[in-house]
Amino acid sequence: MKLIVGLGNPGEKYQFTRHNLGFIIADQFLKDNESSEKTIWENSDKFKSELAEIKIQSKYKKEEKVILIKPKTFMNNSGLAVSLISQFLNISISDIWVIHDDIDLPLGSIRIRLGGSSAGHRGLESIINNLKTEKFWRFRLGIGNPNKISNIKYQISNKSKIKDVEDFVLGKFGHDEVGKLKELIKRASKAINFGLEKGLESAMNKFNTK
Repeated sequence: MKLIVGLGNPGEKYQFTRHNLGFIIADQFLKDNESSEKTIWENSDKFKSELAEIKIQSKYKKEEKVILIKPKTFMNNSGLAVSLISQFLNISISDIWVIHDDIDLPLGSIRIRLGGSSAGHRGLESIINNLKTEKFWRFRLGIGNPNKISNIKYQISNKSKIKDVEDFVLGKFGHDEVGKLKELIKRASKAINFGLEKGLESAMNKFNTK
């Protein structure tokens, strides 16, 4: 069993913002694997999430059960929802896959990796704190950086730059970004399916941006 977590903020206000890219990819992954009448998210107060359960039939492995969630706790408390459902279902840390936006990667880039720090991403930070480990898989999805400097993190000393970053991630994609965004959504969903079928090491080799 896999727990796949799309990170974002709930509510119409945040729909289609850069910080909600994890939600967007989770929606696409569900559409790619279920018929239209089954692409319905169930509201779960118990797990503080919207969730969907699907089964992936692989050519090379037995059928894989996937629990797909979008936490309703807002980004900064994402770890609460992940902890609640992973503990209840007794899901191994290595079977938790987190899909999230990343300002340190160019728009359209994908980096699949195991473990690592939060790099200032509050959603990842919350998950690390709640699970007491960094050793879960991440699908890092590039959204670009407003300052166009690769080493600027979310938590930086210059207050004006912090505000720039916050405004940027909570803003919507521009018209000139739509093409790359659509391609990223398709590739990310394919990368998740490929990882389920052939393993994440193989998915890294095939989908990670050079």
